[in-house]
Amino acid sequence: MSGCAEGRFAPRQQAGSKKRRNWAGLRQKWKLLGLFEIDQQHEFYPLTSMMKEGLATAAQNPPDQDAPTELSDDDYRSEVTQTHEDFTMKTFAGPVFASLRGSLGMTQQDYRQSLCSENCYLQFISNSKSKADFFLTNDKRFFLKTQNEREVRFLLDNLKNYVEHLRNYPHSLLVKFLGVHRIVIPHRWKKYFIVMLSVFYPDDRISARYDIKGCEVSRWTQPAPEGSGHVVVLKDLNFEGQYITLAQQRSWLLLQVDIDTHFLQRLNVLDYSFLLAQQPLQPDEQLQVLSLRTLIIRTKRSVNPGSSFTYAGRAPADGPQHESTSASPETDLLKASEAAGGSSVGGGLHPGPGPGPDFRAQNRRLLPDLKNPLHVIDGPEQRYFMGIIDIFTVYTFRKRLEHWWKRLRHPGRSFSTVSPQTYCLRLCDWLRDHTK
Repeated sequence: MSGCAEGRFAPRQQAGSKKRRNWAGLRQKWKLLGLFEIDQQHEFYPLTSMMKEGLATAAQNPPDQDAPTELSDDDYRSEVTQTHEDFTMKTFAGPVFASLRGSLGMTQQDYRQSLCSENCYLQFISNSKSKADFFLTNDKRFFLKTQNEREVRFLLDNLKNYVEHLRNYPHSLLVKFLGVHRIVIPHRWKKYFIVMLSVFYPDDRISARYDIKGCEVSRWTQPAPEGSGHVVVLKDLNFEGQYITLAQQRSWLLLQVDIDTHFLQRLNVLDYSFLLAQQPLQPDEQLQVLSLRTLIIRTKRSVNPGSSFTYAGRAPADGPQHESTSASPETDLLKASEAAGGSSVGGGLHPGPGPGPDFRAQNRRLLPDLKNPLHVIDGPEQRYFMGIIDIFTVYTFRKRLEHWWKRLRHPGRSFSTVSPQTYCLRLCDWLRDHTK
C-alpha cells in the first residue's frame, strides 16, 4: 500500500519541485532585469495590494457593457469614490478611459484580468531622476506609475485634447493612458497613480532599450556588462553611430513624430522622452509575405472595429510615398480598397465601403498574432518599439530660469530644459539624423 501511494504521489512531488525551480529561476531573471517581485516582504506590497483591490472594483462593469462611444463633458469631469476597509480609491474620468481602452480593442475583462490577477506586481527600477515609483503587471503589459497632484491635474485638464488627438491619429506614438486614480488612507497619506500601456510590450527578445531626448548633457548611461543579463535603459549618447533602419516606413515615422511633438508644443510641454527598443527579426519574419485577406483580418482585430477614423490635415498616410515600383501587400490593399469605393480626397483619408485607404496607414504598424501592438514598427532586419512618454512637464517660469542657469553652466552644449518649440524641433531633427 505504501509503495502504491509512493508511486502515485512521486509525479506530483516532481512536478511541484520543477514548478518551484522554474519560479525561482524566473525571480532570479527578474532581478537581473531590474525587476523585483513585490511579495509580502516588499516595502510596496501594501500599496500595490490596495491598487489591485481598488482597480478590481473600479473595473468590475459587466463584460457585455460597452464603453461609451460618445463622450460628454460630464464624462470628462467624472469622479467616482469607492470605499474599502482601510482606504478609499477615486477614479477620474472613468468613462473616458474605458472608451480609450475600447478603441484599442481592450475589453474590461482583459484589463481587469491583467491588473488584478493573483500574481504579484513587479517593481521596475528606473534610472529616471523622477521621484515616481514604477510598477509593472506580472504579464508586463501595463505600467502603473505614481504621479504628483499637479501632473494628474494637467493630464485631466488636457484629456479632451489628448483623446481628440488619438482619434485623429490612432497610431500616434504618444503613450496610451488607460486610467487615473487616487488612493487615500484617512489621516495618513494619499497617492495618485496612472495606468499606461507598456511601450515595450511584448518584450521577448528585446536586445536594447533607449530613452531619447535629443540632447547631450547627462545623456549617457553606463551599459550593462556584456552577457550579464541586466536591463539598462541607455540614452542619446549611447546611440551615437547607430541608425533606426526602417527603409520605406521612415517617412511615416518622421511625419508621425512631427505631428505628436507639435501637439505637445501646443500644450507648452517639454522634457518628454522618445522610448526606443530593438528586437532582431527572425528569418521567417523578414521573409513574411501577407495576403490581402490576412492584412484586413489583422487590422480589424487590432483596431476597434466600431471606429472609423478620418485623418484631417497632415496624416501618417499622407507622407512621401514609396519609391519602389514592385508590388507589395500595401499596394494590393490600396488597389483593392479603391476598387471597393474608398477614395483619397483633399489630402485626407476618407474610408468608403469595404476596407478603405485608412487601412493602408493602419496596417503599417500591426504585427500578426499579437494584441494591440500599437507601439511597434518593423524595419528590414529589426523590430522597433517606440513611444513618447513623460508628457507632464510644462514650461513654467521656473523652467525658464532653469534654462538660463543651464545655458551658463553648459555653454555651447544641448540640454533638456529648452522652450517647447525648440524641444519639439530638436527631437524631430534627432530622429531625422538617426533614421534611414
